[in-house]
Amino acid sequence: MTIKIYDTMTRSLREFVPITENTVNMYVCGPTVYNYIHIGNARSVVAFDTIRRYFEYRGYKVNYISNFTDVDDKIIKGAAEAGMDTKAFSDKFIAAFMEDVKELGVEPATKNPRVIEYMDEIIAFVKDLVDKGFAYEANGDVYFRVAKSKNYAKLANKTLEDLEVGASGRVDGEGDIKENPLDFALWKSAKPGEVSWQSPWGQGRPGWHIECSVMATSILGDTIDIHGGGADLEFPHHTNEIAQSEAKTGKTFANYWMHNGFVNVDNEKMSKSLGNFVTVHDMLKTVDGQVLRFFLATQQYRKPVNFTEKAVHDASVNLKYLKNTFTLPVGEAADAAELAKFKADFETAMDDDFNTANGITVIFDMAKWINSGNYDQTVKDTFAKMLAVFGIVFEEEVLDADIEALIAKRQEARANRDFATADAIRDQLAAQGIKLLDTKDGVRWTRD
Repeated sequence: MTIKIYDTMTRSLREFVPITENTVNMYVCGPTVYNYIHIGNARSVVAFDTIRRYFEYRGYKVNYISNFTDVDDKIIKGAAEAGMDTKAFSDKFIAAFMEDVKELGVEPATKNPRVIEYMDEIIAFVKDLVDKGFAYEANGDVYFRVAKSKNYAKLANKTLEDLEVGASGRVDGEGDIKENPLDFALWKSAKPGEVSWQSPWGQGRPGWHIECSVMATSILGDTIDIHGGGADLEFPHHTNEIAQSEAKTGKTFANYWMHNGFVNVDNEKMSKSLGNFVTVHDMLKTVDGQVLRFFLATQQYRKPVNFTEKAVHDASVNLKYLKNTFTLPVGEAADAAELAKFKADFETAMDDDFNTANGITVIFDMAKWINSGNYDQTVKDTFAKMLAVFGIVFEEEVLDADIEALIAKRQEARANRDFATADAIRDQLAAQGIKLLDTKDGVRWTRD
């Protein structure tokens, strides 16, 4: 069976056919680094990391590119308020991002390009668009001519006429110099005191949308397999990326477009005004990163997620059950046919647009089977590979020599029918968080 992806561009489920056999070239929009990431940012990072991991599970090599936007109005403002230059300010939050996503079990990207590293390429890209008549200079700014773009806003399921009606009453400072209210900035002239670079149009800096087009095509080529990001990026960001990229190259920019759903907090949209805005940096002070990862990764990526204390608690309980299952001692050979059925069911679920909700259901069914006494090394290895798709990796825990000795002493007491001593040792171990389970295959233990 092949992997099928819900493609936002066509609004349909499509079989995934890579440009290069067994290789996935994938670009996912990363954060604008002016603050710590919030739970909505984390949802996107974890969702696409899980998708990447499943491609790898299926044997693909994944070139996974996710950028840092480190030139932006919010960065300029934040750096000024902090008394820092923009690079040092961005460096601070890039470091924090890397620290936070590591706690969430996110694999390092193949590359994390930064805008400031691609300034020459950005200027050359914009110049090419001007030379081809797709862009024009106005008072040191450069704008893209939306009217020349073929099927503009198709990704967002909008027409140019719809957008023109919506923009007809809009008034902004650029309205007098733009040919069309929908035209968007490729290059912005520098304001006093702002970070800027020399260009054919004077000192300035890039617009937001041009940055991702340049970094994606510079690293992965004119056409990439998958472009991903949050649903809020469909329009205008991804729409404008398509317009400018395809105007420059004359080629399809991305063969598949993937967008993750939003995060609500207690059934309300997350926002600073509602007081439910929470950064991952702060959340990780009280919530285990693996628990947060498990909560986010087990939701189908396109559907909205409702973040609540109960949901996180449930994730913690479920994760603990899976860990206790994983750490059981292996026994006699399990039924290979049953194991193959679990593996096939898992892949059927995940091949269907990375349906992690159905995939994790298979894993819990498998855990129940394991707890019924079906656990050999092959089962354990398969279980580990499935869990790793969700970014869940359990470290093998080794008991202290003193605890091992107590368990052995208890077994000896039971063999001698000295149940008072055996019970006393069980209680002593329970006080240390070690729970014993006597089975026909011997004693098993879990840590509470």
